[in-house]
Amino acid sequence: MPPPKLAGGPYVMGVLNVTPDSFSDGGAWEGAAAPHALAMLQAGADIIDIGGESTRPGAAPVDASEEAARVVPVIAALRVSTDAPISIDTMKPQVAMAAMSAGASIWNDVAALQAPGALETAAALQRPVILMHMQGEPRTMQANPHYEDVVAEVIAFLRERAEVARAKGVSDIWVDPGIGFGKTLAHNLALLNATQRIADETGAPVLIGASRKRFLAVIDERAKDASKDRLGGSIAAALIAAQKGAGMVRVHDVAETVQALKVWRALG
Repeated sequence: MPPPKLAGGPYVMGVLNVTPDSFSDGGAWEGAAAPHALAMLQAGADIIDIGGESTRPGAAPVDASEEAARVVPVIAALRVSTDAPISIDTMKPQVAMAAMSAGASIWNDVAALQAPGALETAAALQRPVILMHMQGEPRTMQANPHYEDVVAEVIAFLRERAEVARAKGVSDIWVDPGIGFGKTLAHNLALLNATQRIADETGAPVLIGASRKRFLAVIDERAKDASKDRLGGSIAAALIAAQKGAGMVRVHDVAETVQALKVWRALG
C-alpha cells in the first residue's frame, strides 16, 4: 500500500461484506460480490476491503474454515479482473494467509494482531497491516463502553500494538481508532476530532471507518435504516475525517463519497 495521498486527500476503501449478517448489507451481495467490487472501483475506490465475518454489535463469531470459504473465492474472482489492492478484513491469521494466497495484499485486523499467531503471520506475510482499536469483543462491545480519556487510551493502545508489530518485523502499518467499536457517540466524535493527533502520536497513517455506523442515528434519530438513511451522515463523517488528516476512509457508498471528496479537494 503506498503512503497516504496527503494534500490530495484520503484513499477511499470500498466495503464488501460477504456475510449474511453484517449490520448494513448482510447478504446483499451473495452471487454478485465480485461485480459489486468492480463497480466500486469504477466509481473511484482505491482499495476493496472484503470481510467474511460480521463485527456488528452482538455478532456471533464464525469459524476460520467458513470465513475463508466466504472470502477466498471472491478474492480470486476479483483478482482475475483487476490489479487494484484488495484488503482482507479478518481477525484470524489462517484466513489472512488464505486470502493473501488468493490475491489479497492488505490485512485489516479489527483485533490489532492480538490473536494467537497473528503477529508472526503478519511478519511472515510482509504486507501492509491495519491495526484497529476495539474495547471488548463484537458480542459485548456496546454494552457499556467506558474510558477515562478515550483519545489518550485509544492512542496508547494503537501505539503499543504498532510498536509490537514493528518489533516483529512488520513495517507497513496503518491504525484505525475503531469508530463504533466499543464507543459512545461522545467517544466517536472525540476520536474523529483527534484524527491528526492519532497519526502524530502513533507514527502511522490513520484509517477512519464511520460509514453507516449507528452513532449517525444517535445524532439524527430519523436515520434508523443503516443502508437507506445514513448516506448524508456518512459523507459528512468522511469529509470531516479528510479535513482532520485521515489517510484513508472506509465507506459503503463509494461514488457519492468520491464526489464529495473531489469537491472538497477543488476548494483547496
